[in-house]
Amino acid sequence: MIRTQVAIAGAGPVGTVAAYYLAENGIDVAVLEASASCEADMRASTFHAPTLEMLDQLGITEQLCVEGLKAPVYQYRIRKTGEVISFDLSELDGKIRFPYRLQCEQYKLARLLADRLDQHPNAAIHFEHRVVAFEQNDSRVAVAVETPMAIEHVEADFLIGADGANSIVRKWLGVEFSGFTYPEKFLTLSTTTPLEEYFDNLSYVNYISDPHEWLVLLRVPSMWRVLVPADQGQADDILLSDEYKNRIFDGIVADGSSVDTGHRTIYRVHQRVVSKFNHGRVLLVGDAAHLNNPLGGFGMNSGIHDAWNLSEKLIRIINDGQEAAPLLDLFDRQRRTVMNDFIQTQTIKNKKMIEEGTEEFLRKEWDELQKIHDNNETRREFLLRQSMVRSLRDAAAIT
Repeated sequence: MIRTQVAIAGAGPVGTVAAYYLAENGIDVAVLEASASCEADMRASTFHAPTLEMLDQLGITEQLCVEGLKAPVYQYRIRKTGEVISFDLSELDGKIRFPYRLQCEQYKLARLLADRLDQHPNAAIHFEHRVVAFEQNDSRVAVAVETPMAIEHVEADFLIGADGANSIVRKWLGVEFSGFTYPEKFLTLSTTTPLEEYFDNLSYVNYISDPHEWLVLLRVPSMWRVLVPADQGQADDILLSDEYKNRIFDGIVADGSSVDTGHRTIYRVHQRVVSKFNHGRVLLVGDAAHLNNPLGGFGMNSGIHDAWNLSEKLIRIINDGQEAAPLLDLFDRQRRTVMNDFIQTQTIKNKKMIEEGTEEFLRKEWDELQKIHDNNETRREFLLRQSMVRSLRDAAAIT
């Protein structure tokens, strides 16, 4: 029997941030991870300014910056005409501490924190420990965990489900996970080919509009990542083929066959939010609680914001003896409201802006974006919203 104050299902960036924050505040934590290590998930790679502020309080941001690329400028482009609108976060210097996006793969944060948790006197991280069931009463949560050799048991005051989109914790709770799944698949490819040589003044973050095939170009330290939509009717083996890769890069560098790729990954994208984040002593955060499309880099960041909000409240409950129910209800109101009112709305809008299937609609959206950019007040508000500063301020105002 493992006895701990807080058990956390999942050792991704969300689960490890919650664990380290709690451990640093004297709370015993056990992280339960199904895989043998922190997996190298290539999807999330953008850290927004508020997230960097949180991680800085844990002494993490400086090291993460060494691992990543600072990207103050991000661009919207029209593929057909080559038009560009650039937004520069350095305009917010003095208003926020980190006036840039940090481009760094999410697994680097998870592995960094896992190493620290492994050495922490208040934490234990257990790989190849998959949560399979739990039950709770008024005083504790009993968790059943599958290991390579046996079913083991964990007893905790609270259980945090940070176990991703296919969360077993959410499934056991039976909570409604309403929303929709996009009809198309998303295909991500990575390459060390210097794509910046094929564009004028390409930034590290680029959203390229096209009514036929939009794309996103993101730079991380070792490579470019390319995200494109794919017809759901296409077989995966065709989408992963050299012929399909060549067709995509033909539209970027002219000769797609000259481009080598390190990763080719297909995944489905959802827009979903649970009906409730708190369920007695069991709490949901990150992808276990909400999913959205990747345009804007809100997914991982909003999950870390969930973890931070929840951890602050658990510290008050466990260390200060404050009543649990009101604080956990507040956690639910703050994070679920932000997810429904901002994150879901904004990510849907971000996707619509670069993908809509007519030239007329694309021009209309582009003209609106240009108006936002050309006005000092609306441009700064846009920067605050896209950097997630506004959503955190809005959440803090909810009581």
